[in-house]
Amino acid sequence: MNASPTSAATTTAAGSAATARRTNIRYWILAMIFIVTTVNYADRATLSITGPAMREAFGFSAVQMGYIFSAFSWAYVMAQIPGGWLLDRFGARRIYAASICLWSVFTLLQGWVGVFASMGAVMTVLFMLRFAVGLAESPAFPANAKVVASWFPTSERGTASAIFNAAQYFAAVVFTPLMAWVTHSWGWHHVYLWMGVIGMALALLWLKVMRSPADHPAVNRAELEHIEQGGGLIHMNEGAARGAGKAAAPAGWFYARQLLSNRMLAGVYLGQYCINVLTYFFLTWFPVYLVQARGMSILKAGFVASLPAICGFLGGVLGGMISDALLRRGHTLTVARKVPIVAGMLLSVSMIACNYVDAEWLVVGFMALAFFGKGIGALGWAVVADTAPKEVIGLAGSIFNTFGNIAGIVTPIAIGYILSVTGSFNGALVFVGVHALVTVLSYLVIVKDIRRVELRHPQ
Repeated sequence: MNASPTSAATTTAAGSAATARRTNIRYWILAMIFIVTTVNYADRATLSITGPAMREAFGFSAVQMGYIFSAFSWAYVMAQIPGGWLLDRFGARRIYAASICLWSVFTLLQGWVGVFASMGAVMTVLFMLRFAVGLAESPAFPANAKVVASWFPTSERGTASAIFNAAQYFAAVVFTPLMAWVTHSWGWHHVYLWMGVIGMALALLWLKVMRSPADHPAVNRAELEHIEQGGGLIHMNEGAARGAGKAAAPAGWFYARQLLSNRMLAGVYLGQYCINVLTYFFLTWFPVYLVQARGMSILKAGFVASLPAICGFLGGVLGGMISDALLRRGHTLTVARKVPIVAGMLLSVSMIACNYVDAEWLVVGFMALAFFGKGIGALGWAVVADTAPKEVIGLAGSIFNTFGNIAGIVTPIAIGYILSVTGSFNGALVFVGVHALVTVLSYLVIVKDIRRVELRHPQ
């Protein structure tokens, strides 16, 4: 018996209503990632804010500060591939919670390095604790990429990735002036104590909130279908990883070799390294630049540093929105990702202009423009979510992050030596600006079409 027009219309209306009532739990998950990443970057930046006060208290030289700044990245780079394997083996929920808790404990302990009598002992312990923070934080960004690939369809992934990546600027906006005020009012020790406590509380919140889309009790069928049909990996691949963990471990290096030999990914890795040179300048030497080269107080430098960070945050969100808008309008994934990256990094070269101006407002303006461009161009994690083989998202993200964070080793040490030889930040700004140009060349010359990598499997 055929349905009447009225009943058919009713069915259509019901279906439309079901679609209209689609839940949006993925945005709450994104908010959680954003908060965790904000605290992550705030903990990385503690030393850049407290550095001038600690340098005065303990007598560290510029080169010694460069090595201490780099301690985090030595460990962070070394632990990326093991961290990615752990994510694929045990899942983002548990590994990320353990990561947050551990890095927060090591941050808190940095507040007690002053109990040691000699400068050498303080430097050694501080280096070791910063190294430990790097080890603990290593799964963070691969876990972010894994969660975004699971919770968001391809058409929303650029914006989602840009938003969590923009948390680095939001951290500077919120925590840089706050940590500067705490340092000025209570002393540098309190910065580490408070950040450690905040992080440990956040680890508990993560365990309570995080689930895969398929297992989350608040996600309805309409949202689940929207994610899955759009290319989201709704099970976060955790069940498969747990079942195949022992067998997958020896195959990890087989897959890693394929990823490392891929031309497209090689260009992406080089680009991320160069982008992170700008990131680590901002996280390490930028507040010191404002204090030493521009004569600002620690308190003023903390507030001034937040202005470029605001621009970086706005650029980061805008870059993701532009990329997804280009995709929705029918442009290829390659065009949608490359246009913001290339345009943004060309803007970042404006940082070099700070060498030719004296007015503080011009310095802040050029830095704001540079970090606005850097924010627009920082779409590397969206590219990872687009290109990573589904079987090894954690491993692919970890290799990408390994190359990117070599910049955290090179940048602070290189700038430390530039300062020791020249006595000026002029060469340091050129060093950073040139890397923005290399990013442009990498994406235009080395990276061809952006597409998901298909793996060969071991026989």
